[in-house]
Amino acid sequence: MHNPRLLSDQLDSLRAQLGARGNDVPWDTIQSLAEKRRALIHQVEDLRHQLKQGSEQIAVLKRNKQPADEPMAALRQIREHIQALELELRAVEEPLNAQALSIPNLPHQSVPTGTSEGENQEIRRWGDPPTLDFTPRSHFDLGESLGILDFPRATKIAGARFSVGIGMGAHLERALANFMLDLHVQEHGYTEVLPPVLVNRASMTGTGQLPKFEDDAFHLSAEDFFLIPTAEVPVTNLYRDEILDTKQLPIRYVAHTPCFRREAGSYGKDTQGLIRVHQFQKVELVNFVHPDHSYDELEKLTQAAETILQKLKLPYRVMALCTGDLGFSAAKTYDLEVWIPSQQRYREISSCSNFEGFQARRANIKFRSKGEKPQFLHTLNGSGLAIGRTVVAILENYQQADGSVTIPEVLQPYLHGAVSIESSNE
Repeated sequence: MHNPRLLSDQLDSLRAQLGARGNDVPWDTIQSLAEKRRALIHQVEDLRHQLKQGSEQIAVLKRNKQPADEPMAALRQIREHIQALELELRAVEEPLNAQALSIPNLPHQSVPTGTSEGENQEIRRWGDPPTLDFTPRSHFDLGESLGILDFPRATKIAGARFSVGIGMGAHLERALANFMLDLHVQEHGYTEVLPPVLVNRASMTGTGQLPKFEDDAFHLSAEDFFLIPTAEVPVTNLYRDEILDTKQLPIRYVAHTPCFRREAGSYGKDTQGLIRVHQFQKVELVNFVHPDHSYDELEKLTQAAETILQKLKLPYRVMALCTGDLGFSAAKTYDLEVWIPSQQRYREISSCSNFEGFQARRANIKFRSKGEKPQFLHTLNGSGLAIGRTVVAILENYQQADGSVTIPEVLQPYLHGAVSIESSNE
């Protein structure tokens, strides 16, 4: 959400800076409401100035023991007029604030200009894709043949875009979650959090999922709860409507939760396997930082997510998203894309974003230094990592010609010393 003064005084500039990114924004409605708000504020300020002058005049009259009934009556009329205008102002600000929630964040100046993902910029690569002397099999083919993933029974239980992990399939996800949590806590200084996976409307609005993306969320209408699309939502809202001391910053949290997404508009895309499902596990990194340090923090957060891939020895690349591919709330985003042999391309496994003050303003999260006024802090988050997609990458990059899958060395202690997944593990 943007500063109301920006909407009032620099709306044309904001619209120009957003360009195509703001095509869905009702600019004319916002401009009309912003102009009404500005005019009402000027009227109220002018009347308050008159009220102050009148009060001073009455004080002089009373000191001089002169009649003040007439100016006092005039002041009562001014107060009544102010009250009426303030009611009118609130009636304008409510729809203005509601419409303003549809305006995306401004991209940082370092974000590449572009209209689609094809114009994202590669920043760096790590590792070489494996050289296989056989045709690589897909993760869902491998998972089913090994007896560790069951998609037909998941469909019977729930429907399409669900999976069941069995035996080593379930154990591998649990091992990955523990490995990621341990690494982020022990090496990167994060504090583990276990938040609710049901959140209220205010929480979803605070992080930018609502109102724009309500169709993508699973909604429990009776309670007006939402199943979280990512732990970013509950963890960011830990400090909603709070003022932190600057000495507390930075705050770094890591959370492992299930995540739920309707995947509205994705029909026909990745209908098989674990790439695009309605329910999945994810380890999420969320940071609350001083505005002066948020871009340094973005680099650190991204590197923390990269460390997981490096220790798993999974080849990946880092992409800077262009303006046309940037998420609604983000000012800058790096995507980590892991190599998928069966598709012969890199696929997203993590997004690491700096939201600057955008979410903090929506959720009213501030910090204060001694002797200074409170100001909005900056929030960041990133997947560290999406567990299901990490399973995909391990199955495909570590597959062997006989259909077995070698277990990455760093995971073996979490899997009771197992070194491979074979069909006998079903």
